[in-house]
This record gives sequence, structure tokens and C-alpha cells, in this order.
Amino acid sequence: MSHHKHASHVNLRLERWHRRCIYASCLLLLLSGAAWLVARYFLRPVGQFGETIHPIEPWAMKVHGAATMVMLFFLGSLMNSHIRRALKAGRNLVSGWIMLVTMTLLTLTGFGLYYLAGESDRPVWSRIHWSVGLGLVVLIVIHVLVGRASRLKPD
Repeated sequence: MSHHKHASHVNLRLERWHRRCIYASCLLLLLSGAAWLVARYFLRPVGQFGETIHPIEPWAMKVHGAATMVMLFFLGSLMNSHIRRALKAGRNLVSGWIMLVTMTLLTLTGFGLYYLAGESDRPVWSRIHWSVGLGLVVLIVIHVLVGRASRLKPD
């Protein structure tokens, strides 16, 4: 007699500490990215030589870079405990794949902004990065809600 649970009964819910660390790093990324956006597009002081960089900009970027390292660490921690088991169980796959593609796009565009973008194409890299980043907030909410609904749904 087998005691294996049916795949849909696999617990994919993150432990409280893990969930809180991921939410905290996402929130720090959102706040630091939003602070940069506001400083860059709405708070730039105009000096005698034109627009100058607002003092918040470099600090927002430093915090954003640090939060990125934390987020990538926690994203890696999800690979075995959450993502692999969800794929195996066939649960929440659409929003899960969209989350993975989105995180990959953010990682690539963030890397591109830091290491590849030149002065001429920087605005394009930047716009893609922050547009996708702001959209991630909605995706996370959808992913969590769909996941909770699939957990509560009987077979």
C-alpha cells in the first residue's frame, strides 16, 4: 500500500520566515526603484548648467543593487523547495512561469543597465526594466492568490 500523496496535495506554501524574507526583499526593491524613478524624473534640480542628479538617485541605486543580491539569493532558494515541486505537482504553472520569465527579464535588463548599456540605449534598457519591475508587484499578488486558491480547491 502506497503512502505517497497525490501531486496536487504537495505543500508548496513557503515557511513564514522564507515568505517574509522574499516579501521584504521585493518591498525593498520596489521602494528603492520607485525612489530612483521619482528622483530621476520628478526631483532633478536645475542648476546653472542644466539638470543635475538628485542626491537620492545614487543612494536609491545602491540600496536597489544590495536588495537585488538578496532577492537573487532567495530566488535561488526557491528553485528546489518551491519551483521544482510546483512543476512536478503541476500547480500554479501559468503565473509561476510568468514569474520566472519576469524575474529573468528583470535580471537581464538590470545586468544590461549596469554592464552593457551605453548612453544612447540606456533609456530603452531602463524603461523596460522599471516597467517590468512595477508590473512584478501585480504578478506577485496574482501568483500568491492563485496559489492559495489551488491549495484550497478539492480534487
